[in-house]
Amino acid sequence: MDEVRIVLVDDHALFRNGLNGLLSMRGGYRVVGEAADGAEFLKMLPVTAVDVVFMDIAMPVMGGADATREALALRPDLKVICLSMFGEESYYSRMVEAGARGFLLKDSSIDEVFAAIDAVMAGGSYFSERLLASISSRMHDAEGRASEELSSREIEILFGICRGLSNQEIADKLFISKRTVDAHRANILEKTGCKNTASLVVYAIRNHLVDL
Repeated sequence: MDEVRIVLVDDHALFRNGLNGLLSMRGGYRVVGEAADGAEFLKMLPVTAVDVVFMDIAMPVMGGADATREALALRPDLKVICLSMFGEESYYSRMVEAGARGFLLKDSSIDEVFAAIDAVMAGGSYFSERLLASISSRMHDAEGRASEELSSREIEILFGICRGLSNQEIADKLFISKRTVDAHRANILEKTGCKNTASLVVYAIRNHLVDL
């Protein structure tokens, strides 16, 4: 693919225009459409070749979660990156359940925007570095209130995942092998019913293992 085709869905025209301008400054990325709400985006989707959608959460007519769910029903290969602000954490689980693969704060740097695009295009997930830092800095001792499904070691590994650490980095921090971390991570996914890193972070938030 020569370039990543992007659609911006946000009810603030000034924000869309600004992000459009920043994205156009780097080769290999092109904004192919804009929409002011989820319903407008769904109308343009059948006739628009798009790879990545930046989706606002709260919009008039149709919000981000409903629009994401309906869009992915039509285009399962679509990569949706949620645009959020601090204080909107209660929406994250709905966006993950709808199929969003990335989460960016609206005041993220343009370098982080490109990093998020590259991550989801590679088949991964992406959480804003500042959001992960916020999660990490507000973590409490969760031993007494952790989900009974997870062992204390699995909770430690889940904390590392929430901090954005790779399996190797978690292994180094806990003085265990990467293979052991791989096994624990697989067990965590199976026990929690999560499918990816984004849903694991939301699981941790929802179960009060971390506190935003």
